Amino acid sequence: MGNDAFELKLIRRLAVLREERGWSLDQLAKESGISRATLSRLERGESSPTAALLGRLCTVYGLPMSRLIAEVEEGGATLVRAAEQAVWTDPASGFTRRMVSPPLRGLRAELVEGRLPAGAAIDYAQPAVQGMEQHLWMLDGTLDYTLDGVIYHLQAGDCLRFRLFGPTRFSCPGPAPAHYLIAVCEP
Repeated sequence: MGNDAFELKLIRRLAVLREERGWSLDQLAKESGISRATLSRLERGESSPTAALLGRLCTVYGLPMSRLIAEVEEGGATLVRAAEQAVWTDPASGFTRRMVSPPLRGLRAELVEGRLPAGAAIDYAQPAVQGMEQHLWMLDGTLDYTLDGVIYHLQAGDCLRFRLFGPTRFSCPGPAPAHYLIAVCEP
């Protein structure tokens, strides 16, 4: 599936989530701290969602970003071929997220591959789900990951295990991109 088709489905799903709650754009703006104009442009398909924007919306809706992306994808096959894995690119940072093993009803864990270009950073104000267990395994490059105010300098082969409660920051100091895998486990 092309990235444009996936993005359109993602935008539609975000609109449905708002409508299911009976919220106006003004109410969603108030709940998320995202301007009404930005939300309106997003729902009309005039702008692409960034990782930070999706993070804030997922927090308001109380679901992990990976769950949102999985809801956009079709099917629920046990075998997820590489060509069928949803890939999303953040237009603001160049961050690429691949749903290696998307959520599946009855299973509590999923795998997400991340690639963050050298010099790029992504901040999340708070997790969508408090206490979510994560295991971040560095495959290549370096990543400065800030968790609870502590910066962890991760290199290839390192694994950071934690429960997510507060703000986080992914930052790639370079010179190479950061390539990692995150195992996400619902609490």
